[in-house]
Amino acid sequence: MELTPDICYSALLSRDPRFDGRFFVGVSSTRIYCRPVCRVKPPKAANSHFFSSAAAAEKAGYRPCLRCRPEIAPGYAPVDSGQNLAWAARTLMDQGLLDQHDSEVLASRLGISSRYMRKIFQREFGVSPVEYNQSRRLLLAKQLLTDTRLSLSTVAMAAGFNSLQRFNATFREKYQMPPSKFRSREVAGNEDGVWLELGYRPPYAWEQLLHFLQPRLIAGVEAISNNRYRRVVAWIDSEGKLHSGWFEVSHLAAKQRIGVKLAHSLLPQLGAIRHRLGYMLDLAHNPVETAAALHDVESWCNGLRIPGCIDGFEAAVRAIVGQQISVTAAIKALHRFVDRFGIEVATPFADLTRAFPPAATIAGLSVAQIAELGIIRQRANAIIELAKCSHGDPGLLQPGLDPEDQIRRLMAIPGIGDWTAQYIALRALSHTDAFPAADAGVLAALSTMTGYKMTGNKTAGYKMTAAQARQLSQQWRPWRSYMTVHLWNLNQPRGPKEQP
Repeated sequence: MELTPDICYSALLSRDPRFDGRFFVGVSSTRIYCRPVCRVKPPKAANSHFFSSAAAAEKAGYRPCLRCRPEIAPGYAPVDSGQNLAWAARTLMDQGLLDQHDSEVLASRLGISSRYMRKIFQREFGVSPVEYNQSRRLLLAKQLLTDTRLSLSTVAMAAGFNSLQRFNATFREKYQMPPSKFRSREVAGNEDGVWLELGYRPPYAWEQLLHFLQPRLIAGVEAISNNRYRRVVAWIDSEGKLHSGWFEVSHLAAKQRIGVKLAHSLLPQLGAIRHRLGYMLDLAHNPVETAAALHDVESWCNGLRIPGCIDGFEAAVRAIVGQQISVTAAIKALHRFVDRFGIEVATPFADLTRAFPPAATIAGLSVAQIAELGIIRQRANAIIELAKCSHGDPGLLQPGLDPEDQIRRLMAIPGIGDWTAQYIALRALSHTDAFPAADAGVLAALSTMTGYKMTGNKTAGYKMTAAQARQLSQQWRPWRSYMTVHLWNLNQPRGPKEQP
């Protein structure tokens, strides 16, 4: 849908959550910009100016609203954003690429010239890549100033500024006030972690997300308790430095937000992990669009999310290990894999002790080292080849790029076929239209649903083929990933909502 000023103003008056994050409104009488769901009295139409990004609003001289807080608005990307180079550039910047490299490196990652990149980015978002990145860092800093009691120097570092002096000067220049003015007196100190809140478009099927993750938990790496998901993470940045720590996420239903608590050790990579959490929890999704396309599907769960993964390499290894075996058997094998090769990480949780090993570690192993864990040699070799490709090609398992191209590259790796590539696309790449047609769970659920429609008997014994499933799935495009998760959930017995 093309967002004309009339459509934007109507959405603003109705506070329609479908448009949250899709545009921002600048109020000329106050020089403040807001989200379309802001609870303050809507401005007059003549005083309303609409922007496709927060960065564009700030470039025009508007300051962020302290009430609706644009920095926690849910992300947005069109369904075809992977084929859109401007959106791909934005994804890489949201991961912090421009905090460590210049725009030439960013453009080279996309395979285009920096001049062309600036042109298409300006056309899509109304600002240059450098201007967008500056606003991204400032909004992250504003969130930390509002939600935490971190020192100004720590906030500056976490937001990607190389010096406190530069941070103070940029903040004053952009917002016409010092950073200290954004401090919230209501926030208490939190010694055991850093607290953040992330927005989403309601509804959010939180219990269904935990229901999916529960049987797939790797002991020592992740856990669910008290309706919260927590885990250990570790990865190597572009400069070869290892970062490790833990985080915990919970659902703040009354606020329509996700609460995030994370270790102080992750602050140097806060922008990247915040971005990864957005994909892992599918926060940019608009469930109204999916419901409109899939509402007549049996037992459809409104607010269903794609269960992503904080680390694309981990999701890909899960897919390879899980080839042609049950979820239970795959998780047992993954536990042995992590116990042997994982990274020990100190946490305040007795059940969280190790992080999944990074690709660089696995790339140096032999097939025999992995095979002795009970993983067949063909899969062990596929894991090593994947690790080598992933380590040498950072974009291979990066969400927000071109998933169809990534699927083709993945299938060129020995041992990765269509099912594995589609699973990786769903959980690692956050592709909305992945469909593992040969998946046993998918076929079982579709066979039951189709057999019931044909005979009125859910135990009629109808067996659907992968080819039939693939043909049937065309009606669910471009939301086949959500349908896949729905079918998996139908096959998974309902158990306790949480683990003690």
